[in-house]
Amino acid sequence: MSDPRLYQIATLASLLVYGMGWLDFDVSPARASLLLLTALATQAAGDPLTGSRFNPKSALISGLSLCLLLRTNRPEVAVLAAVVTIAGKFIVRVGGKHIFNPTNGGIVAMMLLTNDVWVSPGQWGSAAFFAFLMACAGGIVVNRAARADVTYAFIAFYAALVFGRSIYLGEPLTIPLHRLESGALLLFTFFMISDPKTTPDSRAGRLLFAAVVAFGAWYVQFRLFRTNGLLWSLAVWSIAVPVIDRLFPGRRYSWSSPKGAAVSTQVAA
Repeated sequence: MSDPRLYQIATLASLLVYGMGWLDFDVSPARASLLLLTALATQAAGDPLTGSRFNPKSALISGLSLCLLLRTNRPEVAVLAAVVTIAGKFIVRVGGKHIFNPTNGGIVAMMLLTNDVWVSPGQWGSAAFFAFLMACAGGIVVNRAARADVTYAFIAFYAALVFGRSIYLGEPLTIPLHRLESGALLLFTFFMISDPKTTPDSRAGRLLFAAVVAFGAWYVQFRLFRTNGLLWSLAVWSIAVPVIDRLFPGRRYSWSSPKGAAVSTQVAA
């Protein structure tokens, strides 16, 4: 139970069960099963390509995240999304490290390739108790994964931008507070941008990464007036992670190290 991925799987699975049972998430048990089985099958096919044994934990995290975020009316598109999500880890790599957060990369790729995929950021509602539950559960996960710095830096930068805009426009503070009361935002903050395998290796790099992703998300939403600013920003700035790692070198993260400690940068992701 020292592997932080086990806690992440438990948390995401609990959120999915709660959402399907009490919040009327627009995802059926059959669709969730299809996404999870496809993700696991793709992981099983890809692991031998990197000389690794089958690792279902990573696939389950990505599959559960797809269940929570991805929406489509076509089952074949759902299957393709799961394949693209997992396959991206094995195909798009630099220096033995995959570039995109699997779920983020998969969803953005499908939104670019087809008009049959969307994300429902408001499906969680804004119930304070549920937001608190997600924040607490997510905080446990990121602290165990040694990536709390990028999570808390991102939410601080993003909140400052959202509040700053409202103060500049003279809006009541209830408006930015409402914008931050989003289950999708918390899911992104605690489970997506905090992915230890795709964030910069050094703390300075992660703080810079959090700042540019926050600004990009704010810019897409409030200057370009487009939805899913969080996802678009993370996908774009993930391309810059290899450059950030060169500017601010650090030690590569490894799930297998005790308590998620970092190891040599020569270890493959």
